[in-house]
Amino acid sequence: MEDGKGNTLDRRRLLIRTMPACGLACLGLSGLSGVAALAQEVSEQEPHKFDVQRDAKLSRKQVILLENRRLFEFILTLEAELDEPELLRLLNAYSANTGRQAGERQRSSSPDGEFQTFVATFRPPRYEDALTHEIVEDSEKVFELRVTECVWATAFREAEFDGEIGHAAVCNMDYYWPTAFNPDFIMERDKTLMQGDDHCNHRYVDTT
Repeated sequence: MEDGKGNTLDRRRLLIRTMPACGLACLGLSGLSGVAALAQEVSEQEPHKFDVQRDAKLSRKQVILLENRRLFEFILTLEAELDEPELLRLLNAYSANTGRQAGERQRSSSPDGEFQTFVATFRPPRYEDALTHEIVEDSEKVFELRVTECVWATAFREAEFDGEIGHAAVCNMDYYWPTAFNPDFIMERDKTLMQGDDHCNHRYVDTT
């Protein structure tokens, strides 16, 4: 890539390559659950030197950056090969699948498919280490959150993958999560921190 876009790609590559490299990224583990599974697997034997815990601790933002390191590298590859509409289409497809999987997992572990059961997972203080959010509407069929800080938006902005790219890669999943939990549930939203607004307005609706 050339000119201004080339400079942007170079900055992004530098950010990716200078992120702390650790087992999270190298092993391709999916978040802290992957780390926990690995720890359980070796808990009954003498740990290998690679598995010995160190004193250093990662912040929530550092974990997000590490979890998405390979995604950032993949986006750079796509940017070099595709025009923006096609890039966004593929990232939206990727995040849509992520959202569907999240909804299906939640449904499989929930006692029922009721609306209040679904929204319970978003009620503060849930996600308090990742979001600053408050409930602005809470009724039988509507649950709306106002999010003023989001660790994913912050991390993606620092890595220079926010805006439309960050929305397509991450925020788009939010639309598919509730419907995968229950086909009658939808999410409405017209503001996101990822796209530069001062808050996100997640509004979940039971359409029955």
